[in-house]
Amino acid sequence: MKLKHLAFATALTAIPASAMAESFSATIAAGHPPVFRWVKMISDVFVPTVTAEMEKAGHTIAFSEQYGGAIAKVGEELEAVEAGLAEIGTCQALFDPAKLAVQNVTYYTPFTTSDIALVSTIIDDMHANLPAMTQAYGENGVVYIGAPIVIDDYLLMTNFPVTSLADLDGRKIAAPGAAINWLSGTGAVGVSGNLTTYYNELKTGVYDGVIVFASAALPGKLFEVAPYVTKAGLGAQYAGSLCANAAWWDGLPDDAKAAILAGSDAAAAWYVEQLEAAVAGALKAMAEAGATIQDAPEGMREAWAAGMDNAARTWAADLDAKGAPASEVLSTYMNAMRGAGAVPLRNWDTE
Repeated sequence: MKLKHLAFATALTAIPASAMAESFSATIAAGHPPVFRWVKMISDVFVPTVTAEMEKAGHTIAFSEQYGGAIAKVGEELEAVEAGLAEIGTCQALFDPAKLAVQNVTYYTPFTTSDIALVSTIIDDMHANLPAMTQAYGENGVVYIGAPIVIDDYLLMTNFPVTSLADLDGRKIAAPGAAINWLSGTGAVGVSGNLTTYYNELKTGVYDGVIVFASAALPGKLFEVAPYVTKAGLGAQYAGSLCANAAWWDGLPDDAKAAILAGSDAAAAWYVEQLEAAVAGALKAMAEAGATIQDAPEGMREAWAAGMDNAARTWAADLDAKGAPASEVLSTYMNAMRGAGAVPLRNWDTE
């Protein structure tokens, strides 16, 4: 399934590592601080794995880890990598939709799957095998190197009890980025928001609820100000990946590239395992802290999905017209999900 490795493996069998020994250096940029799991995976797994794999090939590499906006703020990582301010970065499609538009396909296809590992695998395979998926990287001077940043199943957290979809009518609900489209047809008033402001704005009544994921809701203590948690199965999402400066990447020998890809694969596996455990722990901890956690009331998910605009088709058509092959990405993603056993509440690609 990892076709991206085949050429490198062939090269490595032909050339002794000792004949190619070199020393490399790389700066890694992330707008988020290390407390976030997708940054922690870089320090804890990616860097040591790449270092070890480089050593096996007879090379050395020194990393400078620049997180929390030290080089680039959230959504600016791709530009920093493109400009050569960093060799590697967390290219955040969710926060840089103008440049990584088709990568936001999952945010336009809610109610498809809550399976974190499945989203990670399918998105990684699409990057490896679908040129339409990597077109935007090439246009922006970067290369996809893996470690998909997947977000766990989004929840509805409110300061009022939810017994049906009608309870959302007129309520102000915050959501990030393209997820604000998920509120169409619910009667709720969608407000653009993000994790950094959710707690205070819920506390002060700016809005009545948020669409958020469990692994962030717990450390953000959102259950204190929005104690009603409804698991609606909005779905796990893909938000970004590690990318590398294209000119720097092209100058690396094949065994060095293979070492970096091995690091990204190790980071991806660690990330999924850690996130799945964190979700279960977060829900348990929020319940113990007094939150009321429920599955969506009967019929609510179906009514929610049925009432939504098909933003995916509009999104894809608009991007197609601009030369970004979003319809191909949309159909490939949905077909892969159905082929893997997912049962979307709506077939966003064929309606």
